[in-house]
Amino acid sequence: MAVKEFRFNGISQAGQPVQGTVFAPSSKVAKKRVESLAERHSFRTRDIEQRQTFLYKVRHLNGKVIQGEQKSFSEEELRIALTKMGLEVLKVQKKLFEIQRKPPQNDLIMFVRLSANLLKEKLPFDEVLNLLVADVSSNSLKQVIRDLNADLKGGMEAQQAFMKQQHMLGKFTAYMLGIASQTGNMSEIYEATARFLERQNEFRKSIKSAMITPVITLLILMAAFVFYVWYIFPQTAGLFENFGIELPPMTQKTLDFSKWMDNNYGWVFLYCVAVFGGVSAFLKSEKGTFIMHRYMIRIPVIGGLLLKLNIEIFCRVFAVLYSGSGDNISVIKIAAEASGNKYIEHKVKTVTIPMMVAQGVDLVKAMESSGVFTPMALARFRSGSETGNVRTSARQMADYYENETSLKLNSVVEMIQTGVALIITVAIMALTILSSELALVSPSATDFMN
Repeated sequence: MAVKEFRFNGISQAGQPVQGTVFAPSSKVAKKRVESLAERHSFRTRDIEQRQTFLYKVRHLNGKVIQGEQKSFSEEELRIALTKMGLEVLKVQKKLFEIQRKPPQNDLIMFVRLSANLLKEKLPFDEVLNLLVADVSSNSLKQVIRDLNADLKGGMEAQQAFMKQQHMLGKFTAYMLGIASQTGNMSEIYEATARFLERQNEFRKSIKSAMITPVITLLILMAAFVFYVWYIFPQTAGLFENFGIELPPMTQKTLDFSKWMDNNYGWVFLYCVAVFGGVSAFLKSEKGTFIMHRYMIRIPVIGGLLLKLNIEIFCRVFAVLYSGSGDNISVIKIAAEASGNKYIEHKVKTVTIPMMVAQGVDLVKAMESSGVFTPMALARFRSGSETGNVRTSARQMADYYENETSLKLNSVVEMIQTGVALIITVAIMALTILSSELALVSPSATDFMN
């Protein structure tokens, strides 16, 4: 859900003005948060304003008329800002429909990749943002970059500024880029994020390109199957039934099913829509996502690949943030959140971290107790712990699983295609058997006379 920015004004008990900002998905939630702040810090709220998008038309000093849009807490505030820039304000109005579209994945990857490359060249981050805002083609991403630049210049912490844009950048990307500025290896985190986004995009493209033909074929086959059973077959089998000829069991049951569909197709359609909508809504919920992620990694063949992909992300984030000394509990927590699997995140937070904090158990035993890490990953962490190279072992594990998942992807796609081909074969066989059974019906002259 999109995170919106709200500004509140108030008066303290001493009569001093109070002003601040909160971030919330809706004005109702923002109001509750402001009320909580007011109670905690003893001030009275006067008003709460949402930062919205305004359309403006101004005339430049050279006479050129310029149109654009800008976010502001009020129309008056924007007018004052434009006037201070030496522009003659011709028109300012609130944008009626503010639809926030997520930037295309390719543009987002290019933004992170170019940022990583420019940071390697030791360019200041504000200069990086200024360079990229002119190069990206997506208007939504341009607005995100402008907002980031404005928030950072306004003194907002980088993590808060990026997490504010998580609905546009994605939670993982916003999280990683947000914590990058808090570490001494900013370019390395951007590089790791860019690599992950590139691999994720390649993974999705490979699946889509490999599955599009089988899926289209399967849909056409399903449509043909329904058309045959529901329309063509009753036209033929119905002739025999009208003459009172006894039909074979499979033919009779198919004909009965066709009649039932004629009488109930509306309810069947509504039921399917309700089930599909209900399942989709449940899977999007927090509980539904947790259950889906829990069993998704247990699916034969595909589940193992997805689990290794999640562990790869965990290890890569862990390797980037691990300090080698001191308290790294927060690193483990961040790596679990970044893994992309709610079940793995839950097990690490409820088993691994409590065992390390409360019981003093070492990292490897605590990870093993969670039950979500592969034996190979545990072996690499154990080796790194014994040699004092945990960070190196985590990076090696991430690189190994990156190569393995890339190589196994093609075989998994081939297995999926084989499964779809088997379904198609079974459907064709069923139609063939049904047609053959109907062809074996041999009515006598007496049947037609009756």
